[in-house]
Amino acid sequence: MLTMKDIAAQAGVSVSSVSLVLNDRDTGRVNPESARRIRELAETFGYVPNHLARSLKSKQTQTIGLVSDRVATVPFSSAMLAGAQEAAWRSGYVLMLVDTGGNEEMQTTAVQSLLQRNVDGLIVAATYHRTVEPPKVPSTTPVVLLDGRPEGADGDPGTTADFVVPDEERGAYDAVRHLIDAGHRRIGFCTVAAYPIADALRTRGYRRALAEAGLAADPALMVTAVDAATACAIDPARALLDRPGTERPTAVFCFGDQIAMGFYQVARSLGLRVPTDLSIVGFDNQEFVAEALDPGLTTVQLPHRAMGEWAVDRVLQRIDGRTAPRAEPIGHRMHCPIVVRSSVAPPRDPP
Repeated sequence: MLTMKDIAAQAGVSVSSVSLVLNDRDTGRVNPESARRIRELAETFGYVPNHLARSLKSKQTQTIGLVSDRVATVPFSSAMLAGAQEAAWRSGYVLMLVDTGGNEEMQTTAVQSLLQRNVDGLIVAATYHRTVEPPKVPSTTPVVLLDGRPEGADGDPGTTADFVVPDEERGAYDAVRHLIDAGHRRIGFCTVAAYPIADALRTRGYRRALAEAGLAADPALMVTAVDAATACAIDPARALLDRPGTERPTAVFCFGDQIAMGFYQVARSLGLRVPTDLSIVGFDNQEFVAEALDPGLTTVQLPHRAMGEWAVDRVLQRIDGRTAPRAEPIGHRMHCPIVVRSSVAPPRDPP
């Protein structure tokens, strides 16, 4: 590794002169020609500052640790890592990632491994909105939960760790409101039992949008899939759509985009056209689903990239003192914007 001592020997100057130049403190203190030569040598030989030496002085390594449970290997949620990495890089930090592959027993070892490398802060990322137990770390190491929340926390004072999650209730509300504004009054909903927090929040948003429009939530228009895969949507979709015209919903809000794909398939098998006979809105804005469907699916964007950026920014606030080390942790709900495509139209026969 090239050092300041090497550059000093090559340029025929002292190490202190090299230090002044490479830290842009040479004006009036180092001969301009010598400074030019030092910079030229540093660029030619690819001089890289010794961050380890700096960290011994500052007690900071400019590194943030991130432990994930499959976030790095699941394309659906990988935008969280992209956002976190970009935010860290902008602030001169490096993101050090350990992915446990969903093995919860590995998390403690992963956290310990990162702490042994003196990370300045820690992020624990989940692949979907769920309860996460904050890791046991020194009080001086800030921790943020990404797409997860501590047990019992609802973003109120008293939560045990900073966390950021999508505002799924508002996202569902906006999705159903979009259908109501298009003229729909019989709006079905297909939720998913496997994701209890998201299920509860999206159901609450669905019911609230209907209530504010003066519409009763009809249990006959609400169905449940066991999981979020397209195959799991087929039976619930058929149960909701294979009805006489007056009993069938004119629009459906789906828990996720893959569920919406199942509704597209069943609708076509029943001779129903999207959106002429049936309007559909999804949730997630999955890259290879929402745009690939014909017609394109109107859906709600999960703000994964923005959540990753927020998590890093919050860690940095703790590290650099913008937020007091002992300040009350907060929970942030990230806005989920609706992405309008072509799967919604006014109902053919308005009631």
